[in-house]
Amino acid sequence: MWKIHKIYYSLIGEGFFTGTPAVFICFAGCNLRCSFCDAANLEGSNMSLYQIVNEIKKYPNAHHIVLTGGEPAIFIDQDFVDAIKRTGKRIIIETNGTKALPDGIDWITLSPKYSFAGGDAAPLLLKECNELRVVYLGQDISQYEGIKADYRYLQPCFCEEEEMSKYILHSCINAVLSNDGWALSLQTQRLIGNI
Repeated sequence: MWKIHKIYYSLIGEGFFTGTPAVFICFAGCNLRCSFCDAANLEGSNMSLYQIVNEIKKYPNAHHIVLTGGEPAIFIDQDFVDAIKRTGKRIIIETNGTKALPDGIDWITLSPKYSFAGGDAAPLLLKECNELRVVYLGQDISQYEGIKADYRYLQPCFCEEEEMSKYILHSCINAVLSNDGWALSLQTQRLIGNI
């Protein structure tokens, strides 16, 4: 049984695959407690692998499955990945990188949290990924130079307070403009909502 917050079909809102249709499997729970997290207290219900696969099959137009959360790496195992792969869809995982991953994942999006209060509860294990997506609050991004990534994104941390949100966005844009190899990622799902 896997603890699932929800499974839904929408567009990927962040990073390399922005705008691409996908089925999202949102796990409930995380091994970190980052102060800014919008998924810290997700509730979930137990689902069998059979139920999860049947839910995925409801969306034949989605070629990608996004494992997100919470932290999916604390829940998934090789049986889970193998069963999802048998649906013929590509697996994307969004992870904080503190847990080893099973084989067969097609795209790893690493979002390390060790530079934030509550995000340093577990050490970073993953040092290589397809996509490095850093939540930006003004931290020194040189600390991520040791991570091998095909693509690097800075994403402004979401903030309810409008002035602070603007400040973080402008700081993030300046950091991208000042540091070679980085691109801006925005949370477009906040603009379009979960359709």
